[in-house]
Amino acid sequence: MAGTFLSSAKARAADADADIEALKQELRELRQRGDQLERKIEQLDRSQQPKASTNSPAITRLDPAATSAVPEFPKPWRAADPIKLVGSAQNYMNLSFDGLVAAGTSTAKDIERLQLGGHDPKQRGFTVQSLETVFDGKVDPYFRGQANIVLQIDPEGETTIEAEEAYLETMSLPWNFQVKAGQFFTEFGRLNPMHPHSWEFVDQPLVNGRFLGEDGLRSAGARLSWLAPTPFYSELFLTFQNSQGGTAFSFRNEHEGMPFLGRPGIERGVKTLGDMLVAPRYAASFDLSDSQTLMAGASAAFGPNSTGQQTDTQIYGADLFWKWKSPHQHAGFPFVTWQTEAMLRRFEAGAFPGEGGLPALPQETLTDYGFYSQVAYGFRKSWVTALRGDYVFPQHKGLYEAIAGPDPDRASRWRIAPNLTYYPSEFSKIRLQYNYDHRNSIGGDHSVWLQLEFLLGAHAAHKF
Repeated sequence: MAGTFLSSAKARAADADADIEALKQELRELRQRGDQLERKIEQLDRSQQPKASTNSPAITRLDPAATSAVPEFPKPWRAADPIKLVGSAQNYMNLSFDGLVAAGTSTAKDIERLQLGGHDPKQRGFTVQSLETVFDGKVDPYFRGQANIVLQIDPEGETTIEAEEAYLETMSLPWNFQVKAGQFFTEFGRLNPMHPHSWEFVDQPLVNGRFLGEDGLRSAGARLSWLAPTPFYSELFLTFQNSQGGTAFSFRNEHEGMPFLGRPGIERGVKTLGDMLVAPRYAASFDLSDSQTLMAGASAAFGPNSTGQQTDTQIYGADLFWKWKSPHQHAGFPFVTWQTEAMLRRFEAGAFPGEGGLPALPQETLTDYGFYSQVAYGFRKSWVTALRGDYVFPQHKGLYEAIAGPDPDRASRWRIAPNLTYYPSEFSKIRLQYNYDHRNSIGGDHSVWLQLEFLLGAHAAHKF
């Protein structure tokens, strides 16, 4: 009898451990759904926690079931905790490092044109996709800051460094408002604000590379967001950023002196607010059941481009994300996710008089479309398989193409990419991916990529 009771108790304890692990996994996934709500909770926690004595490492808390104080000692550091560099509980800085490398091959003769993303593998052999160092922490009770410094090694072996993101955001504005300021990824769609290590695939979708550029849409600026007081997650974003440079690909970008959509770029300064990049977004999330969640969003980006003094670009996007997690899941598995984004770009191309060996071109508006859709299935703990389809195409050929010839930057193309990912732990992953690319007038190409990620220190939770 005693043995049966002991076995039953052990089984219940094992189930409890599994439930605790599953709850931890759910907490990591849901953190990004309510950034501002989380900040309010943190403030409330700080106001409820008594200050520790400077003479003792123990923290005293009141036991609600007794009148005496119960000593509570700090928890030991774990591998999953941030590396705290300086400061106290109210003022600290965390440090983490993420390495992302790939190896593989492709039948394409022009792999750099085949792979549109700046962090995509672009050569046979090995590619260092990203070496990212992240600094983050609370500045004070009112602000937190984060900086993502990225190293890359190009196919020629040259190392480049860039401040991918470096921003400050508020933590205590009233009425659920938040302000972010600095250098940051634009809140456009689901994938654009994500760093490469949090992607479900080795490379970025074709539509993101063609419309938002190889490094994604990001620049210096400010963003205001409002978490609406609705029974479901509902948030509005409004971003103002600089509209020039390579990270504003479809806007005031001179493309390093190379023609873009048949036309060379001109120098165009900022004279009014209309010369800035403006990006509104709305996102909402709904719990369809205890095991299903749906998130939907709509985005836009408006700004000038460099083909004329009065020419503009508009990009519109819509995105959906659905997730199912088994009611009997263990550590978050099994699960199924479906994510898709569609975009439309209207590019007002200015007239070009013709010079430097380039023909004269008329003014015209070029409209392009694109989308991707991907499904991921976590079929057992640590194993995920996924499939993505991409398609980009023009509404019609441009007038400039009838004069200067077909433009590969607007040609129709599609891609099918299945992959398999194994996570030995939350600090590493191994991914094998196959790509079949088909480009209009070029044909099909096959690519195989093996990706490895390793993480030192703790990293911020990925977007839900």
